[in-house]
Amino acid sequence: MTALRLPRTIRFDPSDTLVFERAAEPGEWAVPGSFLFWDQVVPNLVGKARAAFRAGFVGVRSLGFSTLVVIVEASEAERDEAIEDLARHIHERLGAPDFEAARAAAREEIEVAVSLCGPEIGTLIAMHRTWEEGEIRESFRTLRRRAPGEDRLHGGLRAFRLIEADDEEQPEEHVDLLGLQSGEAGR
Repeated sequence: MTALRLPRTIRFDPSDTLVFERAAEPGEWAVPGSFLFWDQVVPNLVGKARAAFRAGFVGVRSLGFSTLVVIVEASEAERDEAIEDLARHIHERLGAPDFEAARAAAREEIEVAVSLCGPEIGTLIAMHRTWEEGEIRESFRTLRRRAPGEDRLHGGLRAFRLIEADDEEQPEEHVDLLGLQSGEAGR
């Protein structure tokens, strides 16, 4: 039997605190969180709200956003605690009719999060959320550590590699990191 796994928010640098209105705390249990956008006019989102929509996992304790989550082992008690934390928000802040309905919705969100945790422990997951024909669509990418010497071109020095894309139809996004460093990107 496979051990229970859950995604947990992770922060490598302070960028989430700058990109999102409210950043999740590192180490929170996380869900994709598209339910937070159901009553939004998604095409009209701008700035930090748009960034949260496009790439934010939701921490169940804070309802803050995180760009990345990491797959970790979790106990049944930790999963149950995550369900209760999320259920409180769904009931108190999002208007569920009663706590049992909120708990059922939270349980469903946690099960979606669990379903993302098939790759090995320590794998990072990034999300890309879009609005297409009136519906929210999510795609996920997983990153895992390279084995030493695996990247001969760069001497095995890259920390992660892209290993999976659930949706081949998504357009590729490119960032000119060298240009950003030298201040030439976007010129």
